[in-house]
Amino acid sequence: MAVPLRSARLAIPALLIANFALALGPWLVRLARTQSEVGPIAAGFWRLTLALPILFLAARRMERTRFRFDRAEAVIAIGGLAFAADLATWHIGILHTRLANATLFGNITAVLFPIYGFLIARSWPMPRQWLALGGAAVGVALLLGRSFTLSAEHVWGDLACIFAGLCYTVYLIALDRVRGAVAPVSTLFLSALSGVPLLLIAALAMGEPMIPRDWTPLVALAIGSQIIGQGLIIYAVSRVPPIVIGLMLLVQPIVSATIGWLAYRERLTLADAIGAVAIVAAVVLVRDSRRTPPLPAPEPALERAA
Repeated sequence: MAVPLRSARLAIPALLIANFALALGPWLVRLARTQSEVGPIAAGFWRLTLALPILFLAARRMERTRFRFDRAEAVIAIGGLAFAADLATWHIGILHTRLANATLFGNITAVLFPIYGFLIARSWPMPRQWLALGGAAVGVALLLGRSFTLSAEHVWGDLACIFAGLCYTVYLIALDRVRGAVAPVSTLFLSALSGVPLLLIAALAMGEPMIPRDWTPLVALAIGSQIIGQGLIIYAVSRVPPIVIGLMLLVQPIVSATIGWLAYRERLTLADAIGAVAIVAAVVLVRDSRRTPPLPAPEPALERAA
């Protein structure tokens, strides 16, 4: 079953909006620390918790979902746990490295998810997409070049963000496995619901402050990153191949590097600028939905009506 062409085309602007919204996340996590005075894991807890009522009402009213725990929802729950681990480690890493580094390392999914598509989903790139991959590789290499010269104080932050990227890849794979079996908003609600207890336990175990002094950064995280950002990512996962999802994720480091430069005076170099241009060129190449191969139907074992 191929995804309709119009649907695939709408997924591209949805991915752009999603990644711009998600790129604001690291900045909001820092604001949650300084302005809301909550810990990084607590910020992840509130990001999911504040979004849950809106997602639940949207799932019931827009998709008329009747939740029941079956195989598809079990896979979503596993993905939700991986996403919670992603948020916990990524938010910790954000506070211990540059915004550009946090977003770039946290999005190694941009490489891992397409590999999953090539090997498991058998979604092989078209010639134009191979060229986009090459351009993206050059851009990432240039953006990473300065990371290797940074002082040792950022190493643990970078490693935490890399681990977060691994967890986010597991999350996206779980969503891809239930593609078509559960409606998008319902999927987002169930994954967030399964991740909330893990984040709460982790935040309390780390002794983090939980009650915010200022709710603004946390509400922005819930609406911008969770509802808009992750919501549009889930919408796109079922409509375009993993290579498109992966390359579009690389928009985030560009936006975060700009925010880091404007808000925290994190210096940008000529190599950063060239790397950003290379990534933008790769995104432009890969966005041509007319060259995008149709997606296979989801596995029958996971199919069910919402």
